[in-house]
Amino acid sequence: MDDDGCHGRRLPLGVIRERVQALCDALGLNNNGARNAVGRLASVASGSRPLRIVGLGAGAWGAVFMAMLQEMYGQAPDLVDITIWRRGGRTVSKEVVTHVMDVVNADEAVLRRLRNSSVYLKYVSARLGDRTLTACEMLRDGFCLNLPDCPLCPLKVTTELEEAVYDADVIVNGLPSTETRAVFEKVGRILKQTRNRDNPMPFVISLSKGVETRLEPHPHIITPTRIIHEAGGVPMDRCFYLGGPNIAAEIWRGEYANARICGGVRAVRTALADFIRNDNFVVWTSPDVITHEVMGGLKNVYAIGMGITTAATNNSATSKAVYFSNAAAEMVFITRLLSERPDDLQGPLLADTYVTLLKGRNAWYGERLGRGELCPSMGDVVPGKGLIQGISAVHAFHELLSDERVQVFDCDAQRAVSPVEVLPMLRHLKEMLSRDDDDMAAATRQFIAKLKDASATDPAQRLRTDNLYCAMLTRLPHEIVVEDADGGGDGAGVADGGAGVGPEQRHRNRSFIGGADEAEEDINPHFTKT
Repeated sequence: MDDDGCHGRRLPLGVIRERVQALCDALGLNNNGARNAVGRLASVASGSRPLRIVGLGAGAWGAVFMAMLQEMYGQAPDLVDITIWRRGGRTVSKEVVTHVMDVVNADEAVLRRLRNSSVYLKYVSARLGDRTLTACEMLRDGFCLNLPDCPLCPLKVTTELEEAVYDADVIVNGLPSTETRAVFEKVGRILKQTRNRDNPMPFVISLSKGVETRLEPHPHIITPTRIIHEAGGVPMDRCFYLGGPNIAAEIWRGEYANARICGGVRAVRTALADFIRNDNFVVWTSPDVITHEVMGGLKNVYAIGMGITTAATNNSATSKAVYFSNAAAEMVFITRLLSERPDDLQGPLLADTYVTLLKGRNAWYGERLGRGELCPSMGDVVPGKGLIQGISAVHAFHELLSDERVQVFDCDAQRAVSPVEVLPMLRHLKEMLSRDDDDMAAATRQFIAKLKDASATDPAQRLRTDNLYCAMLTRLPHEIVVEDADGGGDGAGVADGGAGVGPEQRHRNRSFIGGADEAEEDINPHFTKT
């Protein structure tokens, strides 16, 4: 960490100017490569107002990501304005303030910062019970409730959603997937009133991991970028996903890390990656949103099982490896079922899974389940940890893959079945998280017994992944063509071992042109216009 507490992330003013100009140039390009030289973008590019980056949500990763940008660009507020929105009204208990004060008093740099900014005494008063602090106050001072042991830098905070987004150039979605739709429905109404040709839609970087499942008019999942598109009205070519092996507290401390930003057109994707990266946070790019978002949700699902296995086997590396072999096979199977680009299952995708199973919040939750310290009836929000996103993801993936309209070939039974029938780990996680009793010791024993049963057959032989892709499972209704029984389809049918639907409801993509050349890569492969 530098003497000024910036973890070596503070950028020279000249570099900031270059990055802002490069990003403005990229954001000013439309789909045909023509420069939009009017309105909001022109005012930013000319320097008459700063580039506005707004974060929505103040969970651990959302707060750390915005704090990282603040450290990088905060010395140039005339060039870059960084704001984070969180809901107002939440008060902080005396116990939490006491814990934060213990952390502050053990960190000389943070203690000096609070003293020099004349805010230290309000924490003393709150610790004594003489006043109440709000979560917004604490975030302004650099304290995230989901990271009480990890002081951040001070942040500009607002509780007014309209103030946050009405003229934002880039919105960072740090909301849980379960809250993204409700907030972006409000964002969409604001944008509809304030955006036009001269004031175009913002670009959105989503950090959220998880999925929604809908069964009508056809079974499909909706990933966070699709939720933002559907609820907020943001065009898909302006929606990006940032994912990678990122433990929020370690990123803040400056541990070396990498990530991928996915989606949109190449020019904007590259400019955003260049804008975000620093010496210890390398950002790669990919056009493939769906694969990364699906894996981003699945890793939280199977991390819960890793935590349960850790608790049940007294942290046995060998037993955890057995679980991982089964979980990895199921994750690959599900991703190949849902993704058009299965070859992307490498690099940061696998690394993100590894670090989440090793040290993530969902693995922590699973371990507490396995030890009987928590139980599903307590809900999916844990004080000091926040929302356990893997819980809703387990239910969402299980619901989708249980639908009888989706069929895969069971090599053992030699018949067509719903995908969940060949995914024992997913089934067992759903059973464990659906229990309404508190006997987690018995539930954990049953989980491990079922793991042993599942491991009796090599998952590589049980789970065939060739000819598996089923396009309808990631398509919104307006992206699907429903054909007559003899109208053909996209992907193999049940007879050849692939995924498909019955003849009464066949689907195919609308007018998607795939390919490997540079021009075609810039087409978002998971969104086609009606």
